[in-house]
Amino acid sequence: MGKEKPLISVIVPVYNAEPYLERCLDSIVSQSYSDIEILLVNDASTDQSGQICDARAAKDGRIQVIHFSKNRGPSAARNEGIRVAKGTFAAFVDADDYVEADLLEKLYGNLLKTGAKVSACGAWGIEHRGGSARSYFQTEALRCLARCAPFPWTPWGKLYAMELVKKTPFDERIFYSEDILFLYQLFKQTDKICYLPDRLYHYSCREGGQVHSGVDEKKCTALCVHDAICKDIALNCPCLLPDFQQMALNVNRELAVMAVKANKADKQIFLYLRRIQKNIRRNFSWKALLLLSKKKQAAVLVLYISTAAFRRIAAIYTCVKRLKGGYVGKWRNGTRETNHQRNCTGV
Repeated sequence: MGKEKPLISVIVPVYNAEPYLERCLDSIVSQSYSDIEILLVNDASTDQSGQICDARAAKDGRIQVIHFSKNRGPSAARNEGIRVAKGTFAAFVDADDYVEADLLEKLYGNLLKTGAKVSACGAWGIEHRGGSARSYFQTEALRCLARCAPFPWTPWGKLYAMELVKKTPFDERIFYSEDILFLYQLFKQTDKICYLPDRLYHYSCREGGQVHSGVDEKKCTALCVHDAICKDIALNCPCLLPDFQQMALNVNRELAVMAVKANKADKQIFLYLRRIQKNIRRNFSWKALLLLSKKKQAAVLVLYISTAAFRRIAAIYTCVKRLKGGYVGKWRNGTRETNHQRNCTGV
């Protein structure tokens, strides 16, 4: 008789994902690593997502459904999944994404092989620089996190020791860059992260998602995330400060572009741009700037100097992009996978 494998808890926050949910669940229930529990947290969906979850649970005893009475956001949904999870390891999958059948098998195998407590893989449909299969010790892993290379700034596409996840809940007050804060706090608690370049996760960047929905007060919670991380790293590991400053500059640039793309009233746009400009100035350094691509360097410098100039240039650039047909993407397995993602968008 073979040795029993440890249980893996797969946590799926679900909110209005009806067109994608069946595909997502099909990819999870067909995992070659079968010792899993699947925790579906329905975040008060207004479409048929809740009914789909219940129907799947009735057919598969590994599935447990939790329904929220009101919408609380993905961080609260993930935290509820973590709270009830019984597994030795945890993995997150978003309800509009899907995974390869050997995702968990390969991530778990890499943990066994390396003795790490976090295992990451590559992904389709997301902008990040890959790398070869290897392990990263804490300081190097944090630098990789800051540079979004080789693993992206996302909780999904990774397998975690549950003891780490239980100690590092998502901050439910944060609605943008909460993934980065979660990973930063978790990476600080482990000595080693292993990486597998195989693209085992399929990310779907859909219209109407966070990347395309402009800027609001919830998105601006990202500003305090990057302030806090830069302050913490300056105290505890100052050699990495430029890396995390460039992360802050990049996310600020991204938020500023979103504000302009939203095409709202001029006064509202400039209010957001000024807040973002202040954050850029707080976290600016020339070392950090040089870690960005030349196009992003130029955008950050323009915004640092003048919000009005940034708005004019970004508006022209956005208009040209739209005239040329929008975002460039690749069709793979019948799905358009863009070169942009939630936190690594490039304009």
